[in-house]
Amino acid sequence: MIHHDSATMPTITLFNRQTFNRRVTEAEIIPANIRFDGLSLITGFHGIGATGYGTVKYLLQQLKPERVAFLDTDALTPVATTSSGRITTPFEIYRHQDIAILKAEVSPSRGDEISFLRDVCRIIIATGFKELALIGGLDSSLKGEDGAFRYVKTSNFEPRGLLKDSKILEDDRIIVGPVASMLNYMEIRNFPAFAILPYASPSRVDPRASADALKIISGLYGFEIDVDPLIRGAEEMESQTAIEETRTRSGADSIYT
Repeated sequence: MIHHDSATMPTITLFNRQTFNRRVTEAEIIPANIRFDGLSLITGFHGIGATGYGTVKYLLQQLKPERVAFLDTDALTPVATTSSGRITTPFEIYRHQDIAILKAEVSPSRGDEISFLRDVCRIIIATGFKELALIGGLDSSLKGEDGAFRYVKTSNFEPRGLLKDSKILEDDRIIVGPVASMLNYMEIRNFPAFAILPYASPSRVDPRASADALKIISGLYGFEIDVDPLIRGAEEMESQTAIEETRTRSGADSIYT
């Protein structure tokens, strides 16, 4: 700290190295002493077809789990919403029996995303979770005739149930975004993690993809969930899309010069 005569020059405070290098975006869990020993964590993000986010949101609506913790960081986007008269914060953890659900209402700020997701992975490991289940989406234009989804896993995850006979994502496919970041970190840390990746529309919200993910997740973790509302929503969207495409083609055919 350097001081000069206040009449001639203002006081200047120099940051020490420890303060200067501290990452202000470091995430923390609240309450700090909470434990999730032996639980599995399910989460998903805004991506292709909003599959991950839509799956998590539907899970919360149907299972009505208890909100037990929050994630806080300077990387949060400054938004707030309400649900049933209560403030809904951007990152919350809910618990239902032997599973926990991390809801990501918004994406972390650009530039802070990778650091924030690494912090989240560290918190997952440190608080005792036994595994991480991620939900994402694959571009439906890549879909073949051999299944509605693919999955990927870290080396330390042992497939079970429906996953034992399911197809791993092909070697030439690339995963991008939060799911990729978390899988990479968990592979490095030798932590059991996997991602369910249903084929989804890249141009709109795709409830059918969320329904496909939920069928797998509910089977793995032994809970029942009604996906019929999602299927009906998907059918309505697909029907409307087909009508709009027909109108577009008809309009193009009638144009002349």
